[in-house]
Amino acid sequence: MGLRLRAYEPKDFEQLYALDHLCFPPGIAYSKWMLRHFLKLSSANCIVATDGNEIPGFIITEEAVPMGHILTLDIAESYRRRGLGSQLLQRGEAELLERGVTEMVLETAIENAAGVAFWQRHGYRTVGTLKKYYLRRLDAFEMRKKLIEP
Repeated sequence: MGLRLRAYEPKDFEQLYALDHLCFPPGIAYSKWMLRHFLKLSSANCIVATDGNEIPGFIITEEAVPMGHILTLDIAESYRRRGLGSQLLQRGEAELLERGVTEMVLETAIENAAGVAFWQRHGYRTVGTLKKYYLRRLDAFEMRKKLIEP
């Protein structure tokens, strides 16, 4: 059937929740309550990738123009390093740019070398370190990127 990007629909929730728990360790993966909370925010946007009935990836962003924030980018292990994360990120940034967002921010664990490298390849730069950001013991980088019109 092939990959397709589309807006989140409530029927997607359980697959998103399960994928988030495959992508992140306990305590960092979102609880059902927190994931629902983010998805219901009027300032949030979720784009899902579908492959038939499967959801192998999604991105959740939020906006407070002129800032945008990436809450999470989740990609199933079997779909990593195939461009899906880049596709979701580019679509998410483009949609936010259309709504007036000019700068993006995100947080990622310092120990997540693959994640840090991914964000750097997409123009994100480390602007600070957030001590004990995850689980009150793991440090994270704060990374930012200026968005520009294509």
